[in-house]
Amino acid sequence: MLGSIPVHALRGVNIAVEEGEFVSILGPSGSGKSTLLNLLGALDVPSSGTVEIAGTDVSTLSEAERALLRRKIGIVFQFFNLIGRLNARENVELPLSIGNMNRSHRRQRAEELLEIVGLKDRMTHKPQELSGGERQRVAIARALAAKPDFLLMDEPTGNI
Repeated sequence: MLGSIPVHALRGVNIAVEEGEFVSILGPSGSGKSTLLNLLGALDVPSSGTVEIAGTDVSTLSEAERALLRRKIGIVFQFFNLIGRLNARENVELPLSIGNMNRSHRRQRAEELLEIVGLKDRMTHKPQELSGGERQRVAIARALAAKPDFLLMDEPTGNI
């Protein structure tokens, strides 16, 4: 709904992505790309039709079951969704704190990923102290932290 007007963001979409495959979804602003990403990331459920992730129909899952499924999915959001009071390393560590990884291993994993994305010297900076491209790289490192089976990126080249 957009106000009181029903909006059909997606219709007749059928997509299958195999392991190891890279897929880009292209379209003009407002065409439903972010809506599709939210469905594929188990953040939303469709109002009709089905979304299957690894053979599981997402619409049949409870919120708790969808949360468990999301542990297998890394998502880089269009606006990054970094936590402003946390520094870059802490933002990358955040998804690891949900599991049972101890603090020293979380820190080590976060530091390794930040080094890979070229932010070794910016680990202690907060998001507001980073450029848009640096924030995007922190978000990528965070999405990769838990070694997800799937990686979804909304507007991945927007700040590069």
